[in-house]
Amino acid sequence: QVQLVESGGGLVQAGGSLRLSCVGSRHTFDVAGVAWFRQTPGKERQFVAAISARGGSTYYTDSVKGRFTISKDRAKNTVYLQMDSLKPEDTAVYYCAADRSRPVVPGRDERQYEYWGQGTQVTVSS
Repeated sequence: QVQLVESGGGLVQAGGSLRLSCVGSRHTFDVAGVAWFRQTPGKERQFVAAISARGGSTYYTDSVKGRFTISKDRAKNTVYLQMDSLKPEDTAVYYCAADRSRPVVPGRDERQYEYWGQGTQVTVSS
């Protein structure tokens, strides 16, 4: 059973920073593209960022480009989402997800991802 465990969420003022972590099994992260999604009440999950299995390619939604950075520590089986210059509209539950079928170019559609974490709340106050 593949498990993804997120951590690092919390309450921060606008302009502040948070770093989210997603820990997975070595077998999964070595061969899977990993992405972060976020969701607010009443809305669909939104793609935020993704990283290839080897960590060489990253992808971002336009609204976070230049503010968020996704990275991977293969030795720790962990994917990070560094979030800087946070805005109130970044408030959401953030989920990490893994897709073994797209290790090189991870997708942006949540339906492509087979494994999900439980989510971590990020709240940005104005």
